Amino acid sequence: MKLATIRLQDGRTAAVRVDGDQLIHLGAPDVGALLAQPEWRARAAAVTGTTSYAAAGADFATLIPTPSKIVCVGLNYRTHITEMGRDLPEFPTLFAKFADCLIGATDDIARPEETTEFDWEVELAVVIGATVRRAKGADAEAAIAGFTVLNDITCRDWQFRTREWLQGKCWDSSTPVGPYLVTPDELPGGVRPTLAVRCEIDGDTVQSDNTGDLLFDPVALVEYVSTMVRLNPGDLIATGTPGGVGHARKPPRYLRGGEVVVTEIEGIGRLVNRVVNDVSS
Repeated sequence: MKLATIRLQDGRTAAVRVDGDQLIHLGAPDVGALLAQPEWRARAAAVTGTTSYAAAGADFATLIPTPSKIVCVGLNYRTHITEMGRDLPEFPTLFAKFADCLIGATDDIARPEETTEFDWEVELAVVIGATVRRAKGADAEAAIAGFTVLNDITCRDWQFRTREWLQGKCWDSSTPVGPYLVTPDELPGGVRPTLAVRCEIDGDTVQSDNTGDLLFDPVALVEYVSTMVRLNPGDLIATGTPGGVGHARKPPRYLRGGEVVVTEIEGIGRLVNRVVNDVSS
């Protein structure tokens, strides 16, 4: 099953199920609200004969507008760990984002005037579908509603001001997520999917890898994070980025504004976002 959150012409949003070239309204305002409903899988699969919209030209909002938490993993692809000159970590490297960071699949990425080192990071994101704490094994697997695409845009100069990364990772309107949640049964490898991931800048491929290179897989991350804190339906875990980021290039390459960034994961979908100067106050 493939789900999305779209913007309607009246300014509202709606959770929808993809059914061929149609998007079926599921009676919830967004995918996060849908996941909070009991037996959401059965409900979403059973909806028929309701309002529908053409998939072509749909305006995709961020998949989960207000997750209770967004947990991100750094240094989780062996290729990226190597290019950043780090040793393989014993435990996941975690940091957080906030809901205000999130944007839709084709929204503009707001480039802050305060940075000169604006970087890209294509990532597979886990979407949580059940409340869990200290989940292990089958419980951790069952807590995974599905997967989506996330671009962990980063202000590198702010990230490395200190040993903590938060200030480089949580800028307003910088992190596209979506367009779809795809349930594990639709993907090779299920809750441990093996999928091609790629990022391109203005048509130039800058990242290309496979989620099979992940050091800590999605189930292991659900187990680890839920040991510390309760995970709720709609929460996101961004699993890390592969090699090819701009900061590790020689010379480094950064987003200056005007570029079109495409981040794509096989079997899930693609984000297409233009980088624009942030003029908000």
